Amino acid sequence: MSVRFVVIGAGPAGVEAAATGARLGADVTLVEREVVGGAANLRDCIPSKAMIATGAVLDTLRRSAGLGLSIPGTAAPDLGRLRERIRRISERLATSMADQLESQGVRLVRGVARLVGPHAVALSTGEEPGRDEQVVEADAVLLATGSRPRVPEWAQVDGDRVLTTRQAYPPRTIPEHLVVVGSGVTGVEFVHMFRSLGSKVTLLVSRQQVLPQKDPEVAAALEADFLESGVRLVKGARACALERTGRGVAVRCEDGRQVEGSHVLLAVGSVPSSEGLGLESAGVALSEGGYVPVNHHCQSNVPHIYAAGDLSGRLQLASVAAMQGRKVAEHVMGLHTREHRHLDYDKAASAIFTEPEIADVGLAEAEAFALGRKIRVTKVPFATNARAVIDGDPRGFVKIVSDPATGVVLGGSIVGTRAAELISVIALAVTAHLRVDDIAESLFVHPALAEALAAAAE
Repeated sequence: MSVRFVVIGAGPAGVEAAATGARLGADVTLVEREVVGGAANLRDCIPSKAMIATGAVLDTLRRSAGLGLSIPGTAAPDLGRLRERIRRISERLATSMADQLESQGVRLVRGVARLVGPHAVALSTGEEPGRDEQVVEADAVLLATGSRPRVPEWAQVDGDRVLTTRQAYPPRTIPEHLVVVGSGVTGVEFVHMFRSLGSKVTLLVSRQQVLPQKDPEVAAALEADFLESGVRLVKGARACALERTGRGVAVRCEDGRQVEGSHVLLAVGSVPSSEGLGLESAGVALSEGGYVPVNHHCQSNVPHIYAAGDLSGRLQLASVAAMQGRKVAEHVMGLHTREHRHLDYDKAASAIFTEPEIADVGLAEAEAFALGRKIRVTKVPFATNARAVIDGDPRGFVKIVSDPATGVVLGGSIVGTRAAELISVIALAVTAHLRVDDIAESLFVHPALAEALAAAAE
């Protein structure tokens, strides 16, 4: 008898778990109430990157004179076409994922699910639990219901002038003056996005540095680019209230400062979607923040019930969620009894799709110094890279962190064009314990941005 595996939530974690489980021979049921591919992915990540791609073309046109071009007139975004483009991209991805899962033998249920016992899951094809409900038995359950944008108690979101991130793909109009609250990864991406689309942008930075969890040198490079492009940075400004005004919205900070704009975008994190899952019926514990605590196998306190993706409270990246889903399916099917590599969150590459892009992986320079760890840091600016100069965008640098005794690559940061792609080389080196010599002695294409990696590894 095959393993009965029920997956609740079809985001990156759920989709990968279902596909892997089916491939390994499990009887898989995947339940999703909204969109296959995940709301956070197809209604947050993918649309934002589509808008950023449009903004990047506009920025390139603005730099056209430096590329030897003379383009008359000024290009402007067409919100109708942009909205339709985003819709088509999301629908195409959702449809292709659903078709692939069903072709692999996954039973896809459009509806909601909740635990009604340790091994019992109630499935409902209605919008709410209890309607058209049937109960199925499960040998293993994966909870992968994701998260949603956090709305502070002091904020009254109206979807018009006060927006969450999910209400801005794209907005009804391009804001004349957008105030972004939150200077983490999501916040700075929105600053870049709307600045490139033509908005005046003010960013409220609650601390003294944007991207407070990132390398200070990386954050400084982004701040310099923001300032050069006209973005206003208000540092040490922790928002505590907002109100509608005759011309837009005013945000008040704890220190008494007030910032006004035509629109406000809240980018202050997310909250896990753990309500309505019937966790108490199965004895699954929740953390104070509403996450499901898990071990290195993504098991909850109930061993056959797993959690992955944003709900697990670990590193909230789609790539991490997908890998968690794969590892869960392998564990469910017993592959952990053989050689099994656990997911190492410290080696996950991440990217920020500003312009220039930012990407990093592994041990950061500032983190190493804080730990008192001896490291070797090498850095090469893209200004010395032929391809970056040819493309007219030599901003940024490549930085590699390595062990001075062994030469093993411990981490790296990249600021520059295509950083999200280039970081893959350093991520592979970190995961495979390669040495800087392995990168330096690789024969990359010339001219190519990747040559900066080899130069930094020398």
